[in-house]
Amino acid sequence: MEGAAGVFGSDGHSEPAEPAIDVKTLHAKIGELTLVIDFLSGALGKAGLLPSAKR
Repeated sequence: MEGAAGVFGSDGHSEPAEPAIDVKTLHAKIGELTLVIDFLSGALGKAGLLPSAKR
């Protein structure tokens, strides 16, 4: 019972529950994926493999 508080993290040494998020990196990745999706939907639409090239 004496060490129970340390097991559950209430000993005063709390570490961040989540890592720091780099918003610029996430925005860059979202932009990159958007370009890829637009390119592929256009290419598949021209090839006739996609019913509609528009979303």
